Amino acid sequence: MAVPGSAVADAYARLAEVFPALAVTELAAGEETPRGGAWVAADALAEGDGGSALDAFLSWDESQILRDYGQRARPDVVASFGLHRYAWPACLLITVPWFLHRRVPRYPVTHVSFDRTAAGLAVGRMAVRPDTFACLPGDPAASLPGARVVPHEEALRAEVRTAVAEHLEPVLTGFGPRMRRRGRALWGMATDEVVESLRYIGQLLGEEERALRELELLLPGATKPYVGAAGFRRATGPEGEPTHTRDRISCCMFYTLRPEDICATCPRTCGGAKAVTRQLARAS
Repeated sequence: MAVPGSAVADAYARLAEVFPALAVTELAAGEETPRGGAWVAADALAEGDGGSALDAFLSWDESQILRDYGQRARPDVVASFGLHRYAWPACLLITVPWFLHRRVPRYPVTHVSFDRTAAGLAVGRMAVRPDTFACLPGDPAASLPGARVVPHEEALRAEVRTAVAEHLEPVLTGFGPRMRRRGRALWGMATDEVVESLRYIGQLLGEEERALRELELLLPGATKPYVGAAGFRRATGPEGEPTHTRDRISCCMFYTLRPEDICATCPRTCGGAKAVTRQLARAS
């Protein structure tokens, strides 16, 4: 159930309508963040090698890779897959309320739990404890507890960048040693998660063009700690239709499992995807 009066309840309800693979539940005041069983708390993932939660979380990815691809993946590849599967929906907790209602919630890692094994849900379910949120002048939600009014759209975009970074930074720190990535590489991955998750939801909402514009304003480049820009460019689809694409900032590591299927938008495809695919295939 949504918390009565929550500034983001309507946004999560709309998200569930267009993307039922992910369910977001807001916790009531005093209700503890779920832990144990199928639930993993974000602050437990942030502990990294300091706790057992990350091992248990990544065992799911290890089993899934073995089942789907018939081979074991390198530990850093397993960790990269696991971080993607957490960060992609976690970014939506913040970007969807901003995109739909110009409200930006703050979620420290102590305020979010994730269950990706929920029956019937391809992505999973997330439980969040509402805290403070930013909004624009004139928003009816400005009178709600925890509201903080910022003066204009650019200030609100800064709130989005800060809120995502606040939540993801401890998680990136926890995953980083497993992924053999640090600083810039991890934030490049975070940038991709912000862009690609909201673009996908924008498509489902029938508002892809607006999502692209909003993302380019949100991440124009040189917005630390994020790396690079949303960077969309026009392209031609398989049927000759106009579309948009972008080059990823980070590599998803899928090529380590299927060298012949390297992504066309991978940053490794310098000089042409086919040539790089052949090189990777010979090197594997």
